[in-house]
Amino acid sequence: MAQDTRIELSVEPREVLGKKVKRLRREGLTPANIYGNNVVPTAIELPTEEVRQLLQSSSRNDIVYLKVGDEEPRSTFVRAVQRNPVTDVILHLDFYQISLKEKVRLRVPLHLVGVAPAVDQFSGTLLHALDYLTVEALPTDIPSHIDVDVAGLEQIDQSVHVSDLVVPPELEVLTDQGLVVARVSPPAVERAEDEEEAAAAAVAEVDGEETPEASEG
Repeated sequence: MAQDTRIELSVEPREVLGKKVKRLRREGLTPANIYGNNVVPTAIELPTEEVRQLLQSSSRNDIVYLKVGDEEPRSTFVRAVQRNPVTDVILHLDFYQISLKEKVRLRVPLHLVGVAPAVDQFSGTLLHALDYLTVEALPTDIPSHIDVDVAGLEQIDQSVHVSDLVVPPELEVLTDQGLVVARVSPPAVERAEDEEEAAAAAVAEVDGEETPEASEG
């Protein structure tokens, strides 16, 4: 489903730039930038604790309304999060400003739901082959994720394709409709036996080939 809770944050314009932003982090503030098409880049700062809560409770497809000082809220997406590779501390954020009246192209995560009968009945393995769909729509119509019901996978080697997904009509799916999203593969033992049979067949085929006779000289 599309975002149903408005996320709004009050931020302040940032005057501290470059290496001096280390001081901001010590004060519990995270430096960030707002950019976008036909948008003058804006340096901002916001409380680090609010940043943590934002990243924990929302997805990259959720619209974040940023109120910079006394301005009207700007509609944005979180586009990049820079972290310390050792401590995982958040160092910097990039927000991409959008127009709610213009379509955007985004990746929507796919979540597998339900139980595939072939897994329980035939000891198959459920494979998640595709993690997301690329879609185009108005920002307010893009869901945080799309559910993929695997309850119909009753046989080994049965699959769910992109074309089988129930997608809101507002979304234009750009991902190839023929791609496999989820599939039940045979049990490991059965796969090993199939591989052995294939290898044996290949050896037999090679052994059965006629060896060219050497020409008499």
